[in-house]
Amino acid sequence: MLFDDGETQILIDGFISRPTLFQILTGQPVDNDVAKINFFLNEYRIRRLAAIIPVHSHFDHAMDVGAIGNRSSASVLGSESTAQIARGASVPEDQIVVVEDGADYSFGQFTITFIESVHAPVGLRGSVPMPGTIDAPLSTPAPVKAWREGGSYSIVVSHPGGTTLVQGSGGILRSSLEDIRVDVVMLGVGMIEGLGRDYVDRYWQATVTSTGAMTVIPIHFDDFTKPFGTIELMPSFLDDFADTVMLLKEFRTNWDMETRLYLPVFGEPIALYPVSEPEA
Repeated sequence: MLFDDGETQILIDGFISRPTLFQILTGQPVDNDVAKINFFLNEYRIRRLAAIIPVHSHFDHAMDVGAIGNRSSASVLGSESTAQIARGASVPEDQIVVVEDGADYSFGQFTITFIESVHAPVGLRGSVPMPGTIDAPLSTPAPVKAWREGGSYSIVVSHPGGTTLVQGSGGILRSSLEDIRVDVVMLGVGMIEGLGRDYVDRYWQATVTSTGAMTVIPIHFDDFTKPFGTIELMPSFLDDFADTVMLLKEFRTNWDMETRLYLPVFGEPIALYPVSEPEA
């Protein structure tokens, strides 16, 4: 997700290289796809990048943060594990920021707040996939299991125009968001349908109802083993996005009738906080 107010750009996550399903399942070492990263930066005019912020350090969020950092002067913010990814790519140390829970970081008119969260338990037998930390600089090529979670965050992106919560990890930590008020929630929904109706209901209430959000944008629902820019859903036996959407609509009706559900289109800009026309 690229936030851009015309002056400053903030990038949430950095995952352009997209290893194949075969590479992931066989544990083959994977590398940053330099050509795709360069294309991404040029195609979307990422020339004013101030911060790169993965919600956690799994490969499908943080694999390319170091490579992107090296192509800009942007700060890479996150856990100590995220810092080790950046160090493994030889990002200058003065561009690396290990964040603190609840701390604010300012870039232009944006203020970024990190709130400790948890990853959804979507692994085997209700576990968190690839848990643990990255304890040394992580250089590529490396197998995807080298990108450990390293701790997850709810990211609050505040701006004079409005405030967005990026909840990319699909986890529930209700108390951490009870004092947060936002306009928009970018809601990570990958594989949460398999955790059951009650889980999704609590997740909605913790991230949407409690924050008062008026717009919810589902994210992290595509098959990320496909090449960058190819938008396909996960196979339904792994993650039934249609069922997830039906649950979200139901909980919106139950708890937040006025809240709008909006499905993003890849590569198309969204006006997160539309300015109303002045009354005559």
